[in-house]
Amino acid sequence: MRFLAQVGSPQTAIAALTGVTALYMALVVFGNITDYETNHAFVRHVLAMDTTFGSPNTSWRAITNPTLVTIAYVLIILWEAVTALVLIAALVSWLRRREDLARRLSSTGWVMQALLFGAGFIAIGGEWFAMWQSKEWNGLTPAFQNFVIAGIGLVLLHASRRD
Repeated sequence: MRFLAQVGSPQTAIAALTGVTALYMALVVFGNITDYETNHAFVRHVLAMDTTFGSPNTSWRAITNPTLVTIAYVLIILWEAVTALVLIAALVSWLRRREDLARRLSSTGWVMQALLFGAGFIAIGGEWFAMWQSKEWNGLTPAFQNFVIAGIGLVLLHASRRD
């Protein structure tokens, strides 16, 4: 019975969500590295705005310089990798029962995830580069899913805070 009480604790639930998110982010990084060209093409098309409606009122924002596109993509991968590492460190801290450190690391990792997918993909990609207009290169749904996962993690983490 004691085991079930521990399994159902808020800390265990948060640790599990941290672990799932860490695994997901690590797999995203792995995919972006091992299938570099597919995901590079996504970033290239979003930044080039070449599948949007083509309005001159927004097309001036397009970035087509290959070097800038590659820099943006590499920065995305680096941000994802650091996010994954922070969340892995958080999971290890949860498993070692270092709750204060685990909470700080989980919060940091989920904020990093929310910034990447909320600010980076939804706000900048979706609105600034009009990704919402593209049928072929629209990543708003997965970005929203990631933003929500990070948000749920943050809400659970901070709502379970012991004072």
